[in-house]
Amino acid sequence: MPSDNSLDPATLLPRVEDFFLARQPIINRDEALIAYELLFRRASATLADVTDDLSATASVIAHATELGMENVIGASLGFLNIDATVLLSDFVSFLPPQKVVLEILETVDITPIVIARVAELRMSGYRFALDDVVAFTPAIQQLLPYISIIKIDIAGMPRETVADLFKRFKAEGKTLLAEKVETLDEYNYCRSLGFDYFQGYYFAKPVIMAGKKLAPSQMVILRMMTQLDADADTIELERSIKHDAALGLTLLRLVNTPAVGVVRRIESLKQALNVLGRRQLYRWLQIMLYAEPDKGRRTISPLLLMATSRGKLLELLMQKLQPGKNSRSDLAFTVGIMSLMDTLFGLPMAEILQQMPVAVEVRAALLEREGLFGDMLRLVECTERAEESAPLLVEALEKLNLTSDDLYEVQTAAYEWSDSIAINA
Repeated sequence: MPSDNSLDPATLLPRVEDFFLARQPIINRDEALIAYELLFRRASATLADVTDDLSATASVIAHATELGMENVIGASLGFLNIDATVLLSDFVSFLPPQKVVLEILETVDITPIVIARVAELRMSGYRFALDDVVAFTPAIQQLLPYISIIKIDIAGMPRETVADLFKRFKAEGKTLLAEKVETLDEYNYCRSLGFDYFQGYYFAKPVIMAGKKLAPSQMVILRMMTQLDADADTIELERSIKHDAALGLTLLRLVNTPAVGVVRRIESLKQALNVLGRRQLYRWLQIMLYAEPDKGRRTISPLLLMATSRGKLLELLMQKLQPGKNSRSDLAFTVGIMSLMDTLFGLPMAEILQQMPVAVEVRAALLEREGLFGDMLRLVECTERAEESAPLLVEALEKLNLTSDDLYEVQTAAYEWSDSIAINA
């Protein structure tokens, strides 16, 4: 069918750098990451609603090579919001059908032209989701044969309505995704109904549990971190890690990833410890705290991805702010990694810091979001929720004297690094 060529990549829109990028994890019933929704927001303190930001999505599609989508989503799928204008344009052809799911916004008027275009793209291999569905309407019924995934925004929705919508669409054989899942209770309810996918930050919210014990592998890692603080010799460190075979295998996998940059394959723990050096070993131990060896290598933990992304983002931001100061970059990485340890351990952050001595600046950042490290952590937290935090994101960038271009550059590098680590953890 003829397309609307008014969205010409050669003439349209601002640069990609004029927008903020956020990626929100989408998780399956095994709590493994399977996709990201990619959100693009204007770099402006006066942001309108999502429909006014669709030109951002179009711009990114037009500059697909500049975006480096593979760097941003790794091996996962990317969900992208589209409206009727983008749907009917040639922009969609910039996207690889095997890597994306096109989300039709609830504001789209389901006309015969829209239905015909969706059917055409479906035949070309594109997958579609309906976003923010709140009712089963005649218009949706017409579009349903071409839709794979139904996204139900559960925020503020009565549970009986959630259950009714789930049953209605499941009867049509659709995959159901619950979005805006912000608490463990909401997740458990939606999972009990039978939802297939979940989107929201429930997995990153600390749930404090009295008497919770650390996993044996976490105890080994913490013991090794203590040994490094005490300047223990390599033999002692090797002896500690040999107490947990799965942990040793995880370390070997991690040090052989491209992210480490070793030329020859590392085959033994002793070699790994020697090649890494103590500074890097401490960093890998922090990452390994988030690994879940009991769930198997095919499972990617969203918490691990978020923690490593935060760590790398803070490290790269510090390198921009204070070039050449490796010790400061290391501390920034630690702030990012440790910022989710209250969730990981199910303990208050203050209690964790009593057991894990850290620099005064790191402590202030983790407990109060104070100081330079605290400002950077606030910025990174805003990027995770750019949909609702974009004005705060602008303020955070200005406070650090950074541009949206600076942020975009470190985001793509950090996401690529984090994804490569998570696959091997």
